[in-house]
Order: sequence, then structure tokens, then C-alpha cells
Amino acid sequence: MTFLEFNKKFPTDKSVIDYFIKARYKGLLKCPHCNATTQVYRYRNRAKVFKCTFCNNTFSPFSNTIFEKSSTDMRKWFYAIHLVLNAKKGISGCQLQREIGVTYKTAWRILQQIRIAMANNQYKESFEVLVEIDETYVGGKPRKENTRFDEHGNIIPSNKEPSKRGRGTNKTPVIGIKERNSKRVYAKVAVPNDKGQKLSGGQLLDVIKDVCANGTTIISDDFRAYNILDKAKTINDHNFVHLTVNHSLGQFSNGKGIHTNNIENFWSLLKRAHMGTYHKISPKYLQRYVD
Repeated sequence: MTFLEFNKKFPTDKSVIDYFIKARYKGLLKCPHCNATTQVYRYRNRAKVFKCTFCNNTFSPFSNTIFEKSSTDMRKWFYAIHLVLNAKKGISGCQLQREIGVTYKTAWRILQQIRIAMANNQYKESFEVLVEIDETYVGGKPRKENTRFDEHGNIIPSNKEPSKRGRGTNKTPVIGIKERNSKRVYAKVAVPNDKGQKLSGGQLLDVIKDVCANGTTIISDDFRAYNILDKAKTINDHNFVHLTVNHSLGQFSNGKGIHTNNIENFWSLLKRAHMGTYHKISPKYLQRYVD
């Protein structure tokens, strides 16, 4: 939907509310207190509030949604959703603040609520046939520390642990699975352990079991933690079939469709959003950005 199409479809706040009621309630609004449908009316000057004359209670059709208890115009909410859906690399709170004319605090909350609504929790054991799995690490590029000298010109040794890329880094790990046929992606931020962020085979297997059905064929790189998929059936009790591509030898595809290029494309999109739009993402909220 273009900007002109959005303005044509939603010219007023009332048109947005009517569209929401039609989409959520199939056009038939029901009182949550007495289930009446024929004596429900909208307040003339309060478009978000309805009154049931049968039980004399007021209610909002936005209860239990991301719009609940929000005083921001619904047209601004829907335009924010429009921007998020059209922004391939995401949209920052500062940009949304400028676009819809709200405070930064309001723009940040709107974006967080939209990300919560876009969570991919519905993929419970829904991936099957053929999937790719890979992991990435989010937290910025390693920076070279400036050399410091004392008053005699001697180099002062650094007490900081050198930053590095990839496995073994102090960044936050994210595990991703992409289904080849539907092109759906499930990605989950891994819980840090005491020895840095190195992922274990058990962590990877738990994520795979969450979204992959029995007998799914799983393609991974040669990371040793994936060898858990080749263990006895007491561990791999879902009968997963494991295929690998050896990245350490410079092999990125065997020419027969065994590769992890699709999930790596997803990582490149996430990294471009991180570096180009958000710049810094707190591990506390990283899962919402991944969703």
C-alpha cells in the first residue's frame, strides 16, 4: 500500500476504527459484559468508546490488543504499522516521531507494541520437510583499542578482553531456522551462559524441536554443536535427518541444494537493520527486533 492509497482508505480516525471492528469482530460488535449485539452504540465525541444500553456499561473494542489504553489517534497507529511493514530494514523511533508527530517516548512504545504483535510464536512444530539452521551474533563490529603509553613512552597493557567476531564472541547469539518451501523464518535469541555466548548442542536441539515436526531434514554448517543431531535416537527422538555443508573448507553449496544461504540472507537483513537503522539494540529487547 502506498502513502496515497493509505490516505484514501483511511481518511479519518473513525474509518480506521470501523476497519478494525470489521476485521476483528466481522463487523458485529458484541458487548463484553452481557454479549448483546443490537443495543451497542458509539459515543458521538469519543470514537474509541462504545456503550451498551442493555446493561448500561461502556467498553472499548481495543481491549486485549496492542492499542488498549492508548490515547494516540488510531490513524497514527495504522500509519506506523504501514511504515513498519514497508520498511525492509526497519524504522527507528526518531524517524517515526518525525513521521507521525508524536513524542519519542510515544513513538518508541508504538514500535515496541507492533514488534510484540509480530512475534513468531505460532510456529510450534509447523516446519517440516526441509529447513536450514544457522546462528548469528548481534552486538556491533569489533573495535581496535587505541594504544596507550605511559610517561616514559612504554605501552600500557590493556586489561580489556579483545573483541572478536563469530563464535566465542561476547555478543548476543541468535538461532534461526528457515523452511525452504514456505520461506518462513523462526528466530530466537539464545540465553547467555557463564562461559561467554558459545552455543551448545542442547540449546540448538531445543529450538529445533520447538518448530520442526518429526522427520524433518535439517541442513546446517559444520559447527560441532550440530553433531547432536547425529546422536542416538535417545537424544534425537524426533528422527531428524541431518545434512551439512562444510564452510571451514570453503564449501558453501554442494551443487545439490545443500546450503544455508537462505537463512544467511535473513541474517544479512537483520544486520543491515541493526547497523543502518537502529545502531544499538539492547539484549533485553533484541527478541522483539528479531521478530
